[in-house]
Amino acid sequence: MGERRFRALESIAGGDWPGFRKGLEKEGLRVDPEGAIARTPHPEALGSALTNPAITTDYSESLLELVTPVCESTAELMAAIEGIHAYVHRHLGEETLWPLSMPCRLDGEQSIPIAHYGTSNIGMLKTVYRRGLAWRYGRIMQSIAGTHYNFSLPDAFWRQWQQQLGDPGPLADFRTQQYFWLIRNFRRQSWLLMYLFGASPALDTSFMNGSRSGLAPLGDRTLFQQGATSLRMSDLGYNNQAQSSLDICFNRLETYTDTLENAIHTTWPPYQEIGLFRDGERIQINDSVLQIENEYYSAIRPKRTTESGEKPLHALQERGVEYVEVRCLDLDPFSAVGVNEDQLDFMDLFLLHCLVSDSPLIDDNECESLDNAFQDVVRHGRDPDARFCFGAGAEPLAQAGHRILDQMGELAAVLPGAERYQAVLATMRARLDDPAQTPSGRLLSELGEGRELVDWGLAKASAQQAQVRAQATDDWDAHLAEQARQSLADQKAVEDAESEDFETFLARYLAE
Repeated sequence: MGERRFRALESIAGGDWPGFRKGLEKEGLRVDPEGAIARTPHPEALGSALTNPAITTDYSESLLELVTPVCESTAELMAAIEGIHAYVHRHLGEETLWPLSMPCRLDGEQSIPIAHYGTSNIGMLKTVYRRGLAWRYGRIMQSIAGTHYNFSLPDAFWRQWQQQLGDPGPLADFRTQQYFWLIRNFRRQSWLLMYLFGASPALDTSFMNGSRSGLAPLGDRTLFQQGATSLRMSDLGYNNQAQSSLDICFNRLETYTDTLENAIHTTWPPYQEIGLFRDGERIQINDSVLQIENEYYSAIRPKRTTESGEKPLHALQERGVEYVEVRCLDLDPFSAVGVNEDQLDFMDLFLLHCLVSDSPLIDDNECESLDNAFQDVVRHGRDPDARFCFGAGAEPLAQAGHRILDQMGELAAVLPGAERYQAVLATMRARLDDPAQTPSGRLLSELGEGRELVDWGLAKASAQQAQVRAQATDDWDAHLAEQARQSLADQKAVEDAESEDFETFLARYLAE
């Protein structure tokens, strides 16, 4: 940990500590009573997936995405995600939410309906983008779910941090540079998150859709890898051959946006062969390596709130980084809302540690080694005999993990709420010492010999739904019901105001 930066943090924490800002985007498949993916439309009671800020969909019409407001404490964030879950569960009828990141029972590509966002041009853009994903990678890969953790520090912190470090430049530029400092260290240490919170060591055979996996059978319809932590983040989950050659550079804002811009404007021959239209219907936004920025799969993203119709990269280039979005977290199947308080508090401390630690630029050789280490942990992280290259040489995962937690412990000691953070670190140390205590280890233990993943998931989903429906969340119910009603009206207003055809709209969007 950087001594100068640690002392700067210690000085800020000893005064009027401004705290953290945080939010969640939590995905989850709707499933029917038999544990198969739901093929019903997005429930009207949940509002418009296009305009409801709290309840939308991701790739599939069946893949809900629940979005909290920005919160200033873990308790506030948990209350928000619990309130949204309760409202959703009360309007799902016989359906429920799948608790696992790897999907429920599928029946081939066509069993996964692509999300629909109405007839407006912006709605059509979202649907066409998803058609492109289906043609490029298949629908099955898009049925995976996860939790995205949005993290930022308030301006009060950044002003003090800038003063402590003696940077004379504009605050927005300084904040952006510091977020990329954090991101570089996140890339170096995110393997630890996959070990501590990975919860997808097994999958239903229907996910493979007849292809070979290299996994072992656990039951008649369940496959697993004994040492795996997160098959979701392995080459069986989010993978993209075209993107493997992108070399997206996270060193600075300019290198990040330039390499992404290049990918959006570089034709990829296999996507060119797919074409832009089929039977008169547009099936891709373009034939580039990436249709838009969001197609790039990464464990973390620098983000900035966009204005209406604004592209994410333009927002970053104009106004800098506002927050970071951590995208590698599996759903916690043992929590009714997919996350828990220990995980959220750990994430705050972990990301702060990434900011405080020394963070040299990442060269090409280190970039490759970081990717390899990450993949080694998602496939073999719980193997007690495995050794991993996280730095100069190979070592046991627990040894490297304890070294990071020790540094985080020093950081926790100077923060308000130190006892709480130290208790969370103790829980994580126990997971390092005993892989069976990790979520992936617990899941395999509960599956045992021969119990099918879908049966376990369906039983867990039903129990969690009953638990969430019983919670008293009257204020959230009233708020979300009004938000759903308003979102339907907002979508209609957008559609009624449409003044140009989609191809004209798309050409203008791409030109901008």
